[in-house]
Amino acid sequence: MFSKSTPETDPPVPGAPAPQAPELAEPTQPREPLPPKPDQDGPETVSATGVATGAPKASTAQSGQFLTTAQGARLRDTDHSLKAGPRGPVLLQDHHLREKITHFDHERIPERVVHARGAAAHGVFTANGTAEGVTQAGFLAKGVETPVFVRFSTVLGSRGSADTVRDTRGFSTKFYTAEGNYDLVGNNIPVFFIQDAIKFPDVIHAGKPHPDREIPQAQSAHDTFWDFVSLHTEAQHHTMWNMSDRGIPRSYRTMEGFGVHTFRLINAAGQTTLVKFHWKPRQGVHSLVWEEAQIINGMDPDFHRRDLADAIEAGAFPQWDLGIQVFPDTEDEMFEGIDLLDPTKLVPEELAPVQIIGTMTLNANVTNYFAETEQVAFHPGHLVPGIDVTNDPLLQGRLFSYIDTQLTRLGGPNFSQIPINRPHAPVNDMLRDGFHQSADHSGVAPYQPNSLDGGCPFMAGADMGAFIDVPVEVPAARKVRENPATFDDHYSQARMFFRSLTPVEQDHVVQAYTFELGKCYEENIRLRQLQSLANIDKRLADDVAAGLGLTAPSPDLAVADTAPSPALSQLGGSWPVAGRVVGVVADEASDLASVSEVLAALHAEGMVPLVIAPHGGKLGGAITVQRTYLTARSTEFDAVIVAASGAAAPDAADSLDAKAGNPGGHPSLDPRVTLLLAEAFRHAKALGAWGDGGSVLAAAGIPAETPGVIVGGAAEVASGVTALLANHRVWERFPTA
Repeated sequence: MFSKSTPETDPPVPGAPAPQAPELAEPTQPREPLPPKPDQDGPETVSATGVATGAPKASTAQSGQFLTTAQGARLRDTDHSLKAGPRGPVLLQDHHLREKITHFDHERIPERVVHARGAAAHGVFTANGTAEGVTQAGFLAKGVETPVFVRFSTVLGSRGSADTVRDTRGFSTKFYTAEGNYDLVGNNIPVFFIQDAIKFPDVIHAGKPHPDREIPQAQSAHDTFWDFVSLHTEAQHHTMWNMSDRGIPRSYRTMEGFGVHTFRLINAAGQTTLVKFHWKPRQGVHSLVWEEAQIINGMDPDFHRRDLADAIEAGAFPQWDLGIQVFPDTEDEMFEGIDLLDPTKLVPEELAPVQIIGTMTLNANVTNYFAETEQVAFHPGHLVPGIDVTNDPLLQGRLFSYIDTQLTRLGGPNFSQIPINRPHAPVNDMLRDGFHQSADHSGVAPYQPNSLDGGCPFMAGADMGAFIDVPVEVPAARKVRENPATFDDHYSQARMFFRSLTPVEQDHVVQAYTFELGKCYEENIRLRQLQSLANIDKRLADDVAAGLGLTAPSPDLAVADTAPSPALSQLGGSWPVAGRVVGVVADEASDLASVSEVLAALHAEGMVPLVIAPHGGKLGGAITVQRTYLTARSTEFDAVIVAASGAAAPDAADSLDAKAGNPGGHPSLDPRVTLLLAEAFRHAKALGAWGDGGSVLAAAGIPAETPGVIVGGAAEVASGVTALLANHRVWERFPTA
């Protein structure tokens, strides 16, 4: 049984529960839409010419007890696309799917409905030839270099939202191949919330800000999101990833990418293989801690896009290896009991290792954000010979949705002629006219067959690099709105993911669920989500319930146990330190020769050291200061080294900087240095000090014998901090639950 205690005499407060609480179970009794809250009102009902109509305000609201099409026809199912059998392709005749997604695709103008907040860069992809046996795609042949354009993004927030919110990230790559553009449109999480694209408008509407107040921005910590995912339990696996550290990446440079879906490759011999795509960052997969992310959202809402651009400008070019998991193309499209067409499932790397097929390097920032980052148009249907799609119902819907979206967002059908979208291969498409047509077509016969243009353009045979629609057998079936039975397991992989994490990562998941559900006003929504957590893991449900002041329910489903997958944890390995940002605190009294040596040593390792000083300009007339005590914050740095006395700067006054107001600080230190060190310490970052810096750490309450603290000579500190950064953070500094 659930426990519930809601005082009926609570005073009115902003964000109070609705007068009528939602039911714990999914409502099934038809009724009219709920009325607005007492504090809500609407515009006067006037005509387009401003004449009062006298109609009640409710006349402009939607009404009726049943879900209908835009034309008023009642619907009996909005969860399943019309397919040729439960596992078959989605049928074009599905008028409800097309109306629902078409309307959704055009809800925003001009920014993207989802992935509006983005950052991008140019680069190059070099294939190593490993994929030549499974695909005839020319850009994957050994040694071929292909220009790329990559856009990273958050999903839920508007274009003006902050970067380090807890959210899924987009990871989309446009390959400008000699055979046409190929788009790998993925995320930093290998699974998705839904199994069928017809539910995409629902999950995004649930995750977006509440439509009455347009808050909260770029967050899932609110009632509508948790209402949806607690009712639509196929979302629980993706939700678990979002609540993990994967939901708050340290950097786009330390973020994995996934194609999410299963794709079909075809080689020169006509043999087919099923694959999943993976991007593996050379620097490892690393995340922020929750407080760090919250501070950054206020200090620097552009943190991720700035980090990406700064790294490229500094020559610390981000790199990812592209890999594939390879599966036999069997009739049932299953692998080790896992349905390869279910986008809410992953295949553990221990069962199907990721084979690296090439490496991508981002080496140039954009020239103009709007012209490139904002106007780039990705589409999972932008394919090249050797790569084809499968009947994954989420992917099938995306094949329609992405191209449909561009018609509104980019003003018409000629978006491929925008410079950032232009193929680097000859285009002879016979498409004519339309908005923004910039090609000056010749000829008089844009049709096939023709004789007036000499028969041009001609068809290409398979031996001339033509695209191949793999001839997959479609079994005889009834057209139905159903899913195969293998889609019914919503919990086992969420359990596998949680139990594959280390204790510190599990603690972060508990904290995230507790925070998110604590932001929900409706207790029944919290209780309903706790039921899903109980089905996933007892300890998880117990700890989250305790944080919410509720009693955890018992499981109401028997969920199969699966072996943990160590590859799902971010911890336990070591990674290159190139590109890490190190703050070096120095002042005029520092041993500036040693400071120069440390800066050189960090540069030699490919890191980006930034000098933090009491003032700007140069120290000793030679060492350039990048940050001052006023402008620096710990969240910018992966490690901090102290080579200064930490004495208060002239501007360390409460009236000038609130960070200087630190009544508990040491009287001899600048309180902003104390804050810098205290934050870095509790965020498990490496700390180092030499000279006067050792006493600064001690005065800040950081003992030298603490894990991850290096005190000694300058060279010793530089090498010690470098070694610690290979593990990203010093998690052993703090105990876990």
